[in-house]
Amino acid sequence: MIESLRALLPVDRVLTGDVYLAAYESDGLTAFRTKPRAVVVPETGEEVIRVVRWCHQHGVPFVARGSGTSLSGGSLPVEEGIVITLNRLNRILEIDPVDRVAVVEPGVINLEVSRAAERHGLHFAPDPSSQTICTIGGNVAFNSGGAHCLKYGMTANHVLGMKAVLATGEVVEFGGRSREQVGPDLTGLFCGSEGLFGVGLEFVLRLLPKAECFHTVLAGYRSLEEAGNAVSAVIDSGLLPGALEIMDALAIEAAEAAVSCGYPAGAEAVLIVELEGPLEKVAVERVQLNEILEKTRSFEKRVAADSVERMTIWKGRKSAFSAVGRLSPDFIVQDGVVPRTRLGEALRRISEMSKETGFRVANVFHAGDGNLHPLILYDGRLEGSLEGAKALAGRILEMCVEMGGSITGEHGIGMEKRDYLPGMFSDYDIEVMKRVRAAFDPKEVANPGKMFPGPEAPSLSRSGLHPLEEAGVISRE
Repeated sequence: MIESLRALLPVDRVLTGDVYLAAYESDGLTAFRTKPRAVVVPETGEEVIRVVRWCHQHGVPFVARGSGTSLSGGSLPVEEGIVITLNRLNRILEIDPVDRVAVVEPGVINLEVSRAAERHGLHFAPDPSSQTICTIGGNVAFNSGGAHCLKYGMTANHVLGMKAVLATGEVVEFGGRSREQVGPDLTGLFCGSEGLFGVGLEFVLRLLPKAECFHTVLAGYRSLEEAGNAVSAVIDSGLLPGALEIMDALAIEAAEAAVSCGYPAGAEAVLIVELEGPLEKVAVERVQLNEILEKTRSFEKRVAADSVERMTIWKGRKSAFSAVGRLSPDFIVQDGVVPRTRLGEALRRISEMSKETGFRVANVFHAGDGNLHPLILYDGRLEGSLEGAKALAGRILEMCVEMGGSITGEHGIGMEKRDYLPGMFSDYDIEVMKRVRAAFDPKEVANPGKMFPGPEAPSLSRSGLHPLEEAGVISRE
């Protein structure tokens, strides 16, 4: 089988040695690993098409991946399957300042799109924390967001069209260069499909004018709940900031140790609010924002005087996930969503769960749209530590659904959350989703085992039990 695969690409781009496969055993969710049968390294769209058609013909499962920054196990290899790595499909094919679009390949780094468009006064709005390394293909697969998704929306709001090879080997083109489309929105359907339909080969991205000016404020609070309530106050006022972010004391401690961001000493939480737009508009809104924050009991406020201070404030937030590695050998990142009006309550309940279970939780999140990112710290070397951390993560997800929210905001379902999907959707809903998937991939060779609950043991439970069963939270009796 592998020999026939080698006939499709130069021999040095079909990797089967253990030293190569080890680099692809997991993605950003490193708790679990699966060794693929082989890793293929295409350099053109035509090579990707040949490999996908080979997989369909032989019934071999495949996972397409870029930089592997997924935090839900979405690009975890499939046992006995292959990995199609897309990092060498990294060309920006076109920047059109008139139509305000970029045409790029899937392996292009997110930030490189904005750098290429900068000379035209344009940028690509989605900005995940990993934007210096994550690829556009992965952003589309998981409908990534970022700090500024409150104002600008998710990746799906900025993908106008695409060329893709479906899991059957059929090459299709969806959408186009205009925001006005005719017929079903197949581009929108492909965004967030987590690789279950096929592989994107080219994407038409919407570019936006760069903001004329920014007004970035860092506010310190004595409690996490006060910071959460401040978010509601800002939104209720009618302001629509470019970003609204919160970090708690544990996340602040990690960020300070990593990048010395100079956040207020003694703060149990910091709130980052960023206004952006035309000078005249921001001038009015900054007065309104200052009045709001004066009423929210912040004990210290700092306003970025220039771009250097602005980037220092954001450096702490952007480095938070990796910085937490200084506090714990292992951690799990969740991304459940709650209504903004219940943000303070959700944070209080997470704190109570943390004390009850003994697991420290660092909170970093997109507060403007209620997208929580609790980082649950554990030591995988200790027996039962991983399972306990996952049980706590599951309780947080169930809390989000109970409050009227979601089990994911931008990280996707992947392997990690698939067994929590029935908590949000009925059996009929899930069956409809599976039928849609089957229309694109009848053999289920594209990223199988992801998103939907399966008969096999949950990916993050070594005992074969649901994580909440292991913790005694639920029972099947």
